[in-house]
Amino acid sequence: MQIPLNPSVMFQQQEKERILWLRKELHRHNHNYYVKSAPEISDREFDELLAELAALEALHPDMADPNSPTVRVGSDLNRDFRQVEHAYPMLSLGNTYSREEVRAFYARVAEGLGGQPFEICCELKFDGLSISLIYENGRLLYAVTRGDGVRGDDVTENIKTIRSIPLCLSGEASTLPERFEIRGEVLMPWESFERLNVERERSGEPLFANPRNAASGTLKSKNSAVVAARGLDAYLYYMPGDETPCDTHYDNLQCAAHWGFKVSDAMCVAKTLDEVYDFIDYWDEHRRELPVATDGIVLKVNSLAQQQELGYTAKSPRWAIAYKFQAERARTRLLEVTFQVGRTGAVTPVANMEPVQLAGTVVRRASLHNEDVIRQLDLREGDFVYVEKAGEIIPQIVGVDVSARADADAKHVEFVKTCPECGALLVRYEGEAAHYCPNYTACPPQLKGRIEHFVSREAMNIDSLGPETAALYFDRGLIRDVADLYALRVADLCGADRSREKSAKKLVDGIAASRQVPFDRVLYALGIRFVGKVVAKTLAAHFRNIDRLRAASVDDLLQVEGVGEAIATSVKTFFDDERNMQLVERLMQAGVQMELPEVVQASDRLAGKSIVISGTFEHHSREDYKAMIEAHGGKNVGSISKKTSFVLAGANMGPSKLEKAQKNGVPLLSEDEFLQLLNGE
Repeated sequence: MQIPLNPSVMFQQQEKERILWLRKELHRHNHNYYVKSAPEISDREFDELLAELAALEALHPDMADPNSPTVRVGSDLNRDFRQVEHAYPMLSLGNTYSREEVRAFYARVAEGLGGQPFEICCELKFDGLSISLIYENGRLLYAVTRGDGVRGDDVTENIKTIRSIPLCLSGEASTLPERFEIRGEVLMPWESFERLNVERERSGEPLFANPRNAASGTLKSKNSAVVAARGLDAYLYYMPGDETPCDTHYDNLQCAAHWGFKVSDAMCVAKTLDEVYDFIDYWDEHRRELPVATDGIVLKVNSLAQQQELGYTAKSPRWAIAYKFQAERARTRLLEVTFQVGRTGAVTPVANMEPVQLAGTVVRRASLHNEDVIRQLDLREGDFVYVEKAGEIIPQIVGVDVSARADADAKHVEFVKTCPECGALLVRYEGEAAHYCPNYTACPPQLKGRIEHFVSREAMNIDSLGPETAALYFDRGLIRDVADLYALRVADLCGADRSREKSAKKLVDGIAASRQVPFDRVLYALGIRFVGKVVAKTLAAHFRNIDRLRAASVDDLLQVEGVGEAIATSVKTFFDDERNMQLVERLMQAGVQMELPEVVQASDRLAGKSIVISGTFEHHSREDYKAMIEAHGGKNVGSISKKTSFVLAGANMGPSKLEKAQKNGVPLLSEDEFLQLLNGE
């Protein structure tokens, strides 16, 4: 007699098969969108599939896969990077800046090969952060930065959030090397870079100078959720080792593209020096059309056998060289230096110059950043200055033509002592390069800037109230701060003839709808210095409501993962100011969300227990585990003491916490043991 399968078992098996299918489909759609630029489904359809997969994975933790498409969103856990030694040293390339030096390289290759015919593979030199990716059985095993060339940092979790990097390779497993390495460059596209700097300016954070610095800083973040949010990209350009699929560098990269890697289309094989020059000349003119920064051309001998024959110097291969583009520079006269006040009160000097053509645009203004830059340039009134576009997009003054200075005693450009908008005496905080206007309650640009930040899409998302309209209402006296928004009525906005009644009603309805914006975004909208979206979310998850947060000491704040001295001090200073407290009270009275929903009590299995979380986890994020602990009656604590019930210990647990736990006799529970405890096993 055949015993029928339990329906629940059959259903679970169907769910697990669905998980495997969803993973395969989502990997394919990721590749189509981010590498091939040929999406087959809409963003919404993709998000729905991803949400379905995440829900099914939560129901089946035994199906956990570190290369699932759901890891693309990143995790809010923090980690220290372990050091990994490279199988093959990551050497730097020799640089050249002229056609004559390219000719000399070509001649050295010809001589080194004893007259053999050879080809040169010409590629773009992307301006990012070098990365080494190791794959095993078609799956990403780990990712390592260049480091010192011998060993680098393991940034695997952060790399997984970059959607153009395949987690699982396409093609039959039998056609893939069992284990191989591929190298490339992690980049921040111009679009992502500009968006990031707008967000940082709104948050009062220092701006990144160029996409390379932004990409480097992002990839080294200890919070992979930050990496996921910043829109990094990657191009792969080299496969080291003896087990490569083809005999030439170019063909190896075509194989890599077939497996799912993003390989630049701007690559060609040159058979003569003139063809090399043609490639250089073309991209020197057209590089500004690219979505990412490039600072030159890389030339490589195409044949792997010839590469091996040419060999290496102590620092670089003899078979490759980088040709660096010259940054376009122009000379013009400085007319005057003016000073702008930003939302956070930071005062920025701006050079106003005679118009000059530079990199395809007319440049009239350039930021001088701060007082230190002005002093380093020894800038005088009426000077002739040299201007370049940093990263081909941001004008900056890089020098002064001292020989053209008619008067050796010309007056130095002086940084202002008082705010150019409100007259308040400027301050410069210890360790900061910028000067600030401290009059944040009455300085018009700061007041307007805070309102603009408050209503922005990432904050309260009052999309019918743009910056110009907000500034107009401010100038008309309708609003002086963000709390005033909630007192606006249709009659205040539609005009005497009621001609704008429809748009006024839309705005008032939009303001009313913002009362439902969750607490973490409200916290971001307040514009506390150094508190960006990710920090706001972390603080909200930790303290749960505004009352606990404003009562927190600096030491309490430092217990929060990802919060350092600067953020903690800034938050404490904000809530210590009575004027800020009054603003918060008015927002609370207006019905704005100032707390996260209460955690639904699932059980009392952890009642009375104080639990510390440390290390990295596979099945859930750190914040997920914090929520689980509270849902089962436990208490999250940041440091280990004799009163700690146990430590939820993941991989790479901090050595100091491990030592402290052992010293105090505090037990360690693994991730699986903790989940079994919650399930009553």
